[in-house]
Amino acid sequence: MDVYATTPDDEAFLLDLLNTTPVVDGSPTDVLADRAGATRWMRDHGVPTGDAEWTALVRVRSVLQAITRGEQSPSALQSHLDGVRLRPAADDDGLHWQLELDGAAAGAARALLAWDGLRLTSPGRLRPCANTECRLFLIDRSKPNTARWCSMATCGNRMKARRHYHRTRAD
Repeated sequence: MDVYATTPDDEAFLLDLLNTTPVVDGSPTDVLADRAGATRWMRDHGVPTGDAEWTALVRVRSVLQAITRGEQSPSALQSHLDGVRLRPAADDDGLHWQLELDGAAAGAARALLAWDGLRLTSPGRLRPCANTECRLFLIDRSKPNTARWCSMATCGNRMKARRHYHRTRAD
């Protein structure tokens, strides 16, 4: 039986983490590359800002990006799961899952659980942008599951303009 313990906020966190390596003005960037930028991002996303947290977050991000692009198998996540447990707790509202960490990084564990929650509840909806020059990801929330671009205003427009240009040039 599969169990997931994530919320839409966790999915947004995962997408924000995956999208910390955008292409800006044609150059790949990394929001988490330097300590100051990483600390700001982590603080804004409620992640502890220690060195171990930062290192674990960057490593998990790389693995999750590779898995989402189809370059690695989900088994690559195993080494990041040490010390991560979910414990059930019941109260008057129902059953809740509490994340317990023994030395594991909270932000990395949250990203892993969010990825797994999406895998279970929305299979195939987390994907890279179809623009090969873009390094962003999207969660397709459309009913037919046909979204291809991280943003229709930027990548979608560029790809459609590029196709139109090639069609008119071919004539």
